Amino acid sequence: MPISVGSQAPDFTLKSKNKDGLVDVKLSENCGKKNTVLLFFPLAFTGVCTTEMCDITSGLNSYASLNADVIGISVDSPFAQEAWAIKEKIGVRLVSDLNKATTKAYGVEFPMLAGVGDTSARAAFVIDKKGVIQYSEQTPTPKDLPNFAKINEVLAKLQ
Repeated sequence: MPISVGSQAPDFTLKSKNKDGLVDVKLSENCGKKNTVLLFFPLAFTGVCTTEMCDITSGLNSYASLNADVIGISVDSPFAQEAWAIKEKIGVRLVSDLNKATTKAYGVEFPMLAGVGDTSARAAFVIDKKGVIQYSEQTPTPKDLPNFAKINEVLAKLQ
C-alpha cells in the first residue's frame, strides 16, 4: 500500500546516468525550492512505461510552469535507463532504485511482475516544498497510467 497523503516523504539518494556520468539525485535537494512529482514505473523498454515517460517528456514545460520537478524511478540500472532515454528521447530525469529500497519505503513494490521478479508498481506522488506528500496513487495494474489530471490539479494548488 502506498505511503499516504500527509506523510513526510522518505528522502532518497539514487543514481542517475547522464553525459557527465553517474550522479546522485536526492529528493531533499528540492526542499524549500520546488514541488516534486515522483513517477514509479515497472521497467524500461516496455510499452506502457515508454508511453508514460514520452507523454510526460512532451509536457515537461507544463510541470516546470507549476514549479515542479519530475523524477522517474524504476528498478532498472542507470545504464539501462540512459540507453532507453536516448532511444525514446525521454527527457524526464530517471533514477535507479536497483536495490528497491526507495520502492519499499514508498510502499509500491510489485511482486513477480510477469513472473520475472519484483519491480516498482506504477505509482505517482506529489511532494510539496516541505517534503510532505500531497498526492499518492498506485494504479490498479501496471498497464494503467496515473491520473495526471489530478496530479496537475494538486500541483496548481501548491504554487
